[in-house]
Amino acid sequence: MGIYLNPGKERFQESLASQIYVDKSGLIAYTNRVLGTEQKFVCVSRPRRFGKSMAANMLAAYYGRTYDASALFDSLEIAGTDDYRKHLNQYDVIFLNIQKFLSKTHDVLNMEQLIEKSILWDLLEKYPDCRFFDKEDLTRTLMDVYHYTKIPFVFILDEWDCIFRENQNDHEAQKIYLDFLRNLLKDAEYVKLAYMTGILPVKKYGSHSALNMFYEFSMTEPR
Repeated sequence: MGIYLNPGKERFQESLASQIYVDKSGLIAYTNRVLGTEQKFVCVSRPRRFGKSMAANMLAAYYGRTYDASALFDSLEIAGTDDYRKHLNQYDVIFLNIQKFLSKTHDVLNMEQLIEKSILWDLLEKYPDCRFFDKEDLTRTLMDVYHYTKIPFVFILDEWDCIFRENQNDHEAQKIYLDFLRNLLKDAEYVKLAYMTGILPVKKYGSHSALNMFYEFSMTEPR
């Protein structure tokens, strides 16, 4: 396990052990249905304290490789679905809490660089035998790993919208960040699922959205 690559099941295990836990594993049945489809981009917008981070940790525990999380999920709702075992611990998960990266850097360009270096560190450590074209190019390295393993990635981004909340008037920073996410996720064959959580809806700028591939689930439109 890495820090950001397949971070493990401990965070979700902690939620299960808490005094108050509500089974939200039915969400996995939906994400399993959209894996590898045009609907594989999911953005969940909710106010604080609605369990967004818990759900993100749940997905990371369920999909991530290098460990067996069946003991956590066998008694939950998802275990009763037909494809429960098919997708359990079968993918490389990249889990990012964007707020933590922004808090360390306070600048969108430095934040991007830190995110890229952090993911690359885990990838290069996990796959030392892979042949890399450019070890400093994140998207190319993700592609190289995918072609080496034949295993796609599940991306989970918690607090994805913190840039818009903390830099409300810095439209250039917002555009740079959106372009970073678009280049990382859009039309990338290594993406099996991209799941984002935040408070704000997917941000638009200009006459189009850089993240127009996302299907959004909000309080006003829960779908």
